[in-house]
Amino acid sequence: MDDSFGARPEVKPRQVGLKSAFETVPRHFAGDGDLITSHIIAALSSVFPDGEDFFITSVRHYRDDIADPVLRRQVAGFIGQEVTHGREHRAFNAHLDTVGYHTKLAERVTRKGLEFRIRRVPPMANLASTAALEHVTATMAELVMTSPETQESFGHEAVQHLFYWHALEESEHKAVAFDVYRAMGGSERMRIITMKMVRYGFVIGIGLQVIISLLLDPASYRPGALRKSWRHVRNQPLLSRQVWETLKAYERPGFHPSDIPNDDLVETWRERLFGANGSMAAVTGRPQVAKASSPIHQAS
Repeated sequence: MDDSFGARPEVKPRQVGLKSAFETVPRHFAGDGDLITSHIIAALSSVFPDGEDFFITSVRHYRDDIADPVLRRQVAGFIGQEVTHGREHRAFNAHLDTVGYHTKLAERVTRKGLEFRIRRVPPMANLASTAALEHVTATMAELVMTSPETQESFGHEAVQHLFYWHALEESEHKAVAFDVYRAMGGSERMRIITMKMVRYGFVIGIGLQVIISLLLDPASYRPGALRKSWRHVRNQPLLSRQVWETLKAYERPGFHPSDIPNDDLVETWRERLFGANGSMAAVTGRPQVAKASSPIHQAS
């Protein structure tokens, strides 16, 4: 395996339990009670648990074939982190379902689709999709960790805890599936074509889910509610051209996730969330991370 990208970061699971904190999350929990933002966050959360299971299955298929002991340890950490992500998002989704979202239905649809894919699609193609989707989640994660506007959009503290921690660990293991794909001989052609499909498929899929969710929410029919919310959402960094360009960077021949460095960012958030004793601390305020340090603004 090519180790030209230097030392690989440590990837280790953490003990996190946020279920009880979700009990106080209201229906429109996003910053300022924003309607569309709440539905976007709920839609993302609803696909995470079974998406994480798909990632685990795709990577674990090749675990016994990995010769590099460091990568094998990273894979073990990756699986442990993704298991915990899935568990915590399932708990969040279960609560959202009780306050009027259809997150459990969305979970079932996602699960059925991914189970079908695992049965019908070659393992290498599934690993290519996992590596591409890990770039999508890492891009969103680094946005969460660098953008004050994005941080404020989560609103409720329990939701902040969930997405800050998830973002940190996505950034820690962002290259693991990619390195497994490369170590197992995955081709550049498949990698690039897969990302082209993933970029559009992910955006269209989440977009349709948000639209359906909004149509089922009575609050959407209050005069001016959607218009007011859209004026706010359309200027959010998540919908910016910079994010799209960062996703496209994956399609550059020879790309590696470490081309978008994040070591300092990860270290800042490790200290902020877990400190010296490794326990999740209360999240209050924001870390002082300059916006210009965001990898999203460095990608080409």
